[in-house]
Amino acid sequence: MANLTVRNLDDDLVQALKERAAAHGRSAEAEHREILAKVLRRPPRKTFAQVLTSMPNVGRDADFARVDDGEVRHVFD
Repeated sequence: MANLTVRNLDDDLVQALKERAAAHGRSAEAEHREILAKVLRRPPRKTFAQVLTSMPNVGRDADFARVDDGEVRHVFD
């Protein structure tokens, strides 16, 4: 296994890592490994275009036509 040395970290960042590690019952080194693994091994995020093209065809545009009945609606209704 390889070793990784990270230099010139802000003291606040190191303290936050230690606190997070303590909250998870791990050493700071183990917490650092866990953070790196979670971030670097997660699947890449889909683009907005990919999400849109993955949506199933559920009807025609006319099926979703907006009906203007003259009533004023608020965004939070």
